[in-house]
Amino acid sequence: MPENAQPARLSRTDRELLLHLLDTPTAGPLETGGDGSAVQLWEAGRAYAAAAGTLGFTVVRHAPADPAVLHRDDVPETVREAAAREPGFLACQPSLVLRLGPQLPHNATLMCNVHLDTVAGWWPARFDGTRFSGRGAIDAKGPAVALLAGIRAARAAEPALGTRVGVLIQAVAGEEGGAMGTFGTRPLVEQGFTGRLNLFCEPTGRRYLPRATASMTAGAHVRGEDAVDDRPEAGHNATVLLGHLSSHLARTLPQRIADGRVCVAGVHTGQRHNRVYGTGQLLLNISYGSPAAGRAAEAALRMSLREALTDFTALAAGTPDLARTAADAAAITSLRWYKRGLPALEDPGRNPWAEALLADAGLAPWPADEPPFTCDAIWMNGIPDTYTAVLGPGHLGANRAHADGEYADAEELDGYADDIARVLIGFTRQALRGTDAEETTTA
Repeated sequence: MPENAQPARLSRTDRELLLHLLDTPTAGPLETGGDGSAVQLWEAGRAYAAAAGTLGFTVVRHAPADPAVLHRDDVPETVREAAAREPGFLACQPSLVLRLGPQLPHNATLMCNVHLDTVAGWWPARFDGTRFSGRGAIDAKGPAVALLAGIRAARAAEPALGTRVGVLIQAVAGEEGGAMGTFGTRPLVEQGFTGRLNLFCEPTGRRYLPRATASMTAGAHVRGEDAVDDRPEAGHNATVLLGHLSSHLARTLPQRIADGRVCVAGVHTGQRHNRVYGTGQLLLNISYGSPAAGRAAEAALRMSLREALTDFTALAAGTPDLARTAADAAAITSLRWYKRGLPALEDPGRNPWAEALLADAGLAPWPADEPPFTCDAIWMNGIPDTYTAVLGPGHLGANRAHADGEYADAEELDGYADDIARVLIGFTRQALRGTDAEETTTA
């Protein structure tokens, strides 16, 4: 820590807040498949705002997004369908904006983004003295509470924080469930709730990651005719066709994706043994690290799918039971996009002021050869005069985020609070130097 600063630690009150948040179910309708009646995001936001209020934060906004945000082409189809199906879809998923200090110039403002929604699967919160267990412990209610502890320590060490230098907190909904921040983080970014430095609180092992992938989801759909099991040659066998397509794409598509990963996901036709299913779908998810890479991945998928269909026709044409499927394969197969066109947070290249600030705070960068992951930081791509990084405690895999037994160790949360305090103190002092220099020049 800088001189005169005490190490940041979660207080007893912080731990009680975290247990309360973990005991508050906040999985949205996209995760639960319900109508949102069990979602307690309003309660979680009010509890978090009250705790932040003791540090001097005021509530700038606590409300759901405007329904118009769902009308954009890049909003995932699952989001649009859920909103059309459930009238209260947005109303039960508010996002919160908190501000410390007056509204200050962009260069004197730091923004932190946390998400209070979780994936599905809830169990009573526990703390055994060293470890918190509960849905959201590491992703991302634990980091959200540690953020407040770090801000408290930074304010004690640097009085200008909250007067001459401001902090914004976005505590959002709509991060999980495939919503991709389209009705949570994106509207807040577009309304200008950002700073010169923007930190997204996600598990990175306390290393800062200045990039984030986005992803696209596509479905290869087969729409043919069914047949009875006694005459399989009379129909189209979507099961065999989609099985071939999934195998072919799994072998050929990844090598064509230069900046991202391919997940050949679910295949579905039917569940009965005495029927040839003529319809079905294969789902694929593809991540990418830049908008250009996303467009290239779309083209690669189309090419690989065409090749897979040609290959199937050649291989199956001589099999009597599959002859009709082989002949019509291209005609009965189509590609449908459930999600595409989202931005990705591209690597910003060298950024001396931010890199120096984070290095002085004792933070290490994310290894260049370790793949990044997807989070709401994608919406900061292309925002001028900003630096954005993902930074948080723990690891998505090791801490069992999205799985049973999700946990966060108190020691790791304390360490992250300390990281936040050092970054805030460094940012405050850097911002003051810039302000003082501007005032001297003006004078």
